[in-house]
Amino acid sequence: MTLSGLIPILATPFTQEGELDVPSLRRLAEWQLASGADGVAVFGMASEGFALTATERARILREVREVVQDAPVVAGVGSTSTATALEQSLAAVDGGADALMVLPPYLVKPSGGQLIDFYGEIAARCQVDIMVQDAPGATGVSMPESLIVELSKLDGVTSVKVEAPPTAPKVGAVVAKVASSFAVFGGQNALFCMEEYARGAIGTMPACEFTDLLAPILHDWRSDDAAVSFTRLLPLIRFGMQPGIAWAVHKEVLVRRGLIDSATVRLPAQALDADSRDALDRIQRVLGW
Repeated sequence: MTLSGLIPILATPFTQEGELDVPSLRRLAEWQLASGADGVAVFGMASEGFALTATERARILREVREVVQDAPVVAGVGSTSTATALEQSLAAVDGGADALMVLPPYLVKPSGGQLIDFYGEIAARCQVDIMVQDAPGATGVSMPESLIVELSKLDGVTSVKVEAPPTAPKVGAVVAKVASSFAVFGGQNALFCMEEYARGAIGTMPACEFTDLLAPILHDWRSDDAAVSFTRLLPLIRFGMQPGIAWAVHKEVLVRRGLIDSATVRLPAQALDADSRDALDRIQRVLGW
């Protein structure tokens, strides 16, 4: 399967008591496709994947797979060793994931050679497409362009999500050196998606609360109208990138848009304070919601 286009990272809705909210999850997944998404992802950074149990991950994947049917489903994998990452990966494959977005091990920092071994083993054991997630801000693991090029040569490693700023120059450098079949995506909540597309990215994977606004922009990203529309969306994108409260921002917007029932987040994510909600009010008014 060749991934491309807009693949939002689904938030994980919780009830006010902190339990998994399955009806909201299903509603949210359905809305993504109705709004122009080319697929969906679960257990990414914006999903609070770090706060989910194995049982919850299995339930989420099962429900999302059922809702989106044949649309691509990418499952995030983030762990601290090959063994535990493999456990997550195999469970996701068993649950119906079409591809895996895999972070490097992030406690003991691996060498370049160890990363080649790590991704090679995940790909060999799982037999689905593997996306390398290059996110040093979250993991502390740097992946130079030369390493990504080497990873792209591994059987089963078919794409990368570049989240190492400045992202657009790195996207361009990687695109210039990998095979044309290797897909390069942007991340970082689509903050620089226009520049990334201009340098050869074929997709982006942001949070999921503005899919209906971003999809038409990406379909016509070269046009001046798209640039104007994207500039109007930027305050919301930027606001949803704040460390500690990003998850609460995503969910507050989703609640306001009637897509999930509660903005509850799990520790160590933080709830929004009154001033942050006021700031979001202003952004919402500009967007006409």
